Amino acid sequence: MMEGSRTPGTVQSKVGIRKWLGAGFVSSAAAIAILAPFLWLGTASGHDIQFHISSWLDAAGQWKEGILFPRWTEWANYGFGEPRFIFYPPFSWMLGAGLGSVLPWTLIPPVFVLVVQTFSGISAFAFLRRIVPSFASSLLGAVAYAANPYALLVIYARSDYAELLATSFYPLFFLFALRICGLLESDSEPRKEIFWCGVLFACIWLSNAPAGVLASYSLVLLLFWSSLRQKSPLPFVRGGFSIVLGLGLAAFYLLPAAYEQRWVNISSALSTGLAPSDNFLFAKTSDAEHDAFNRIASYIAMLLVAWTLVSVFALWRRKSGDEKLGPKQIFLAVAILAAAASLMMTRVTALLWTYLPKLAFVQFPWRWMAVLAVPFALSTAFLATRRIIVCWIILLCAIGGTGAYLVQHTWWDSEDVNFVKDAVDSGTGFEGTDEYDPLGDDHMEIPKDQSEAKLVFEEERDPAPKSEIRVQRWTAEDRIVVVHTEEAASVRLRLLHHPAWRVTVNGNPAKTGRTETYNAIVVPISSGESRIEARFTQTADRKIGGWFSAISALGAALLAWPVKKRTT
Repeated sequence: MMEGSRTPGTVQSKVGIRKWLGAGFVSSAAAIAILAPFLWLGTASGHDIQFHISSWLDAAGQWKEGILFPRWTEWANYGFGEPRFIFYPPFSWMLGAGLGSVLPWTLIPPVFVLVVQTFSGISAFAFLRRIVPSFASSLLGAVAYAANPYALLVIYARSDYAELLATSFYPLFFLFALRICGLLESDSEPRKEIFWCGVLFACIWLSNAPAGVLASYSLVLLLFWSSLRQKSPLPFVRGGFSIVLGLGLAAFYLLPAAYEQRWVNISSALSTGLAPSDNFLFAKTSDAEHDAFNRIASYIAMLLVAWTLVSVFALWRRKSGDEKLGPKQIFLAVAILAAAASLMMTRVTALLWTYLPKLAFVQFPWRWMAVLAVPFALSTAFLATRRIIVCWIILLCAIGGTGAYLVQHTWWDSEDVNFVKDAVDSGTGFEGTDEYDPLGDDHMEIPKDQSEAKLVFEEERDPAPKSEIRVQRWTAEDRIVVVHTEEAASVRLRLLHHPAWRVTVNGNPAKTGRTETYNAIVVPISSGESRIEARFTQTADRKIGGWFSAISALGAALLAWPVKKRTT
């Protein structure tokens, strides 16, 4: 071969790399454009921002204590703690904590958005390039997904960083779902498709539980329709393996989160204003502020619904592609998914929200916009194959108008991060979460300024009996307090009751009491020296979940393992 010559494979590889670099560039540009208002207005202070910031800070602090996978949130409830990390999926708070470990904390909200939305665009490009024939149209679709109106609502008005992360996996997840359904031609073995669909399904669940519920129902709908259309159970069989694999990989989180709900006030997640019945499109309640936000969400939903369904209908009328595996069959599946997502946001589906398993815990029916955003991006990309300049202009006007409206109707505050960080650094802690509050506790009654351990005598005396309290160790999952006292007394710990906490006195199990108005641990001790140890132990459900995940990981490895073909 002559020097300087190139093989066709090398040329195609370089072209492919340039396309991926292009996708990365436009995706990051879209993310930067979304973040532009942060430069002069500060940080978008949405509904959930302090919840996520506090989770990031708490997790990063526990890493410094040597706790690599936190379970108990140390600084919640003003230092009394809560089992938040058992119930809230780990990917988002681990990503936030990781970014905060190397960058200034005030930068983490915008950096988080930049990282996730750049990945969202690349994820959408990976999905679209398999379906849309034009590279330029695929880039437009990637921008449409990275900056879709619902993502803007989440970023500016809600600050739900976990949901944002979960939906970044949606395009890739639906890519492999369509392959499993036999609607999209694949260049790899079915077992590889099952593997990737299962892994992405697990990633969604490990990012945000409501997004996991939506992904589950969306996948089942696609599998059901495909099996019905093909008159074959094969899509359901393949999809079933993916679902089992995904749930198994996420079992280390899912099983404890499901089992330990009996130990917390989980029903508070569906309290007034948070139930689906209060959040259908244009729902009206007695709370004017709630209704004002719900109207904004409803208008954005109507924009997505109108754009997607009209686009899909226009594309369906085009006669192109192979009848078996061509765009028409894909668009029919996408249209069904879009129609179902649109319908689920309305009150006519109230019975489904009541009786379908775990659907009520999605809380807000307009969250189905996260699913609708995928058909929105796909239909936009396909429309652009003929009039790409016009589509760019219309898309930028729609996204820009939505963004401008949300920027004007949200709260901007640059002090959210510093406020929470100061509360942690000072040892005060932050407010707890209603649904993660241990049973028997009223976290609204918890004092903000209690010391780590306080000695209480049955009768007050003047002078008080001689006593000394020395805290030898106090981390998120391990507390040791040594007490010297002349008389029997009780030690009130800055710690809430929870079945995973094991408390001993001088090596023997302690019969603990509780405070009157809230559920803090009170340890009775006798006179002399008492060594009180409280350790957050690994419960059986967490061990079983870990074993399920380990076995599922082994199964995933077998599916992904390359098999050499025999040569004759």
